[in-house]
Amino acid sequence: MNERSRTLLWIREFNPKQVFTWRHLSTAHLSLRQLAKTLAMGQGLAGLICGTAITSQFLASNFHVNTPMLQSFLNYLLLTVTYTTMLLCRTGDGNFLQILKRRWWKYLLLGLVDVEANYTVVKAYQYTTITSIQLLDCFVIPVLMGLSWWILKARYRLIHSVAVCICLLGVGAMVGADLLAGRDQGSTSNILLGDGLVLLSASLYAVSNVCQEYTVKNLSRVEFLGMVGLFGTIISTIQMVILERNEIPAIQWSWEVGLLFAAYALCMYALYSFMPIVIKLSSATSVNLSLLTADLFGLFCGIFLFHYNFSGLYVISLVVILIGFVAFNAVPTPTAATDSSPSSSPAATCEEGCSENPVDAQELQPTEDRRKRSTSGPEQSYGSTELGTRM
Repeated sequence: MNERSRTLLWIREFNPKQVFTWRHLSTAHLSLRQLAKTLAMGQGLAGLICGTAITSQFLASNFHVNTPMLQSFLNYLLLTVTYTTMLLCRTGDGNFLQILKRRWWKYLLLGLVDVEANYTVVKAYQYTTITSIQLLDCFVIPVLMGLSWWILKARYRLIHSVAVCICLLGVGAMVGADLLAGRDQGSTSNILLGDGLVLLSASLYAVSNVCQEYTVKNLSRVEFLGMVGLFGTIISTIQMVILERNEIPAIQWSWEVGLLFAAYALCMYALYSFMPIVIKLSSATSVNLSLLTADLFGLFCGIFLFHYNFSGLYVISLVVILIGFVAFNAVPTPTAATDSSPSSSPAATCEEGCSENPVDAQELQPTEDRRKRSTSGPEQSYGSTELGTRM
């Protein structure tokens, strides 16, 4: 039977009642609810980034405090106190010592990448303009897609590329609004160096986010945050002592400065804690697309806090970015077949509150059930095995 005959046969046997069933409607409802949940959580992360930007702006402009490594150190310290302590309380193969023994050098490199990604983007503000940083920071999206295709075996479709282009158009509208409003501020002492630092930061963020997606989907969120927090604390401490040994003693401490430091640390802590949840729900690329609205939220807050000029292009930019984000997540991203299964990892099992020690499945079954299965015929035994595999 050729293609035309199969198409005609499908049209002849088509029954609309078989399509518009409660099952299909419920599936569509779940998909929309999942999309709305991803959108809301992504914008929540963007709001947290906006909070870090506002507190840093207040510290720099009102109190002349410019200590990015100290601020990062507070975040990593909170992660260590929370999640590394949880790892220390683990028992079995996924405990803290076993993780250090098997993967310590990987988390050391990941912590170094994460610390330097945060530092280089802050350092770039000393050499280039805000407009350049906003534009070049979008370089994280194509790098993320390339790394996801290579490492995570993600296979993007045409709609995903179109959605990314729509989001980047929204960023272009935001930058255009900044230029029209006269917000092209920042230093121009060494634009080439500043732009290079932004591109380096975007690449490091992409590497960190891809590693984060792989870890939370194949190992556990607690392991990622605990180990990154531990090594991030060590690295940021060393770098802070070297680079900010003069700036930290010069801080004029007051309750306002302490409150701003605390607000920044809590926003970063919440961002690091909740981002793995959203990444596990969607993907690292999807999360970074949603974070493109963080600058817009900062601009909207700056209109009231720092008296920025308002432009209608800001609203258009927000709508365009959200449309691109919805289009990207409307179609699932297929992945190539892999041998590993996230649900079978011991650490993922431990995070859900189960024991990490593998137990033979037959030991968990009643003796009478095993006796029935052993006396059944070949077809019945095969069916039982197939059902267990699907489960």
